[in-house]
Amino acid sequence: MDSFAGRVGVVTGGASGIGKALVLGLVREGAKVVVADLDEPAMAGVVAEVRNLGGEAIAVRTDVSDRKHVEALAERAVATFGAVHVLCNNAGVGVWGPLESATHQDWEWVLAVNLWGVIHGLEAFLPRMIAARQGGHVLNTASMAGLVATQGLGVYNTSKYAVVGLSETLAKDLRPYGIGVSVLCPMGVATRIRSSERNRPAHLRNPTERRAEPVELMGRTLEPEAVAAMALAAIRENRLYVVTHEEGLDAIRRRFQRIEQAVPRATS
Repeated sequence: MDSFAGRVGVVTGGASGIGKALVLGLVREGAKVVVADLDEPAMAGVVAEVRNLGGEAIAVRTDVSDRKHVEALAERAVATFGAVHVLCNNAGVGVWGPLESATHQDWEWVLAVNLWGVIHGLEAFLPRMIAARQGGHVLNTASMAGLVATQGLGVYNTSKYAVVGLSETLAKDLRPYGIGVSVLCPMGVATRIRSSERNRPAHLRNPTERRAEPVELMGRTLEPEAVAAMALAAIRENRLYVVTHEEGLDAIRRRFQRIEQAVPRATS
């Protein structure tokens, strides 16, 4: 996909952070966009910004953990704009703390949004994209935490490792349809993920307050616009991996070196 002009994008988690930056980046390059999020006032603000830029966008309140919500999102997107060419499964939440103290509510909430949200997006949109025979691209937002494990991020790591593996396989499966796949793996970005609890459903809240402090990430904190620009470039160039921080390369190398060293060597 060498141009977004005349294309239609859908961005979950599109009301703030990386999602908002993706929305505005797509619009500036000529796309129409569907903004999906739980925060209706913030979505309305993003749509207003799009219109100030002379672009077209609609907002659809969507809980990505609910398959029916995502199916309704796909129906609305196609009914409004006729097709979807760029699907950005970007919505995500985070919890912190050691795995031995993780609650069932932590597991259920994080996996419902970070993993099932991506799966629901694929279930709802891929059949429509394939049937349209117009090609396209899927961007799944994972994390550097999907490539390298970090103490105190076990629940989040689990969800993001799954998204990376899913994306790697998806890229192979969708190649015959002319649909590309990218997986976004940033480190620190100036978003509101540390206040994810604001959107946590009441039935998945922990019965007692937990005091785990957010993990401090190494390296720079990038602005969402810089990360979105890297992601959009990867879509145009049909690159699978989008790794935003060179500070993470040593940790990635160490991980794969340990894997390589674990393979039994043939002996003479």
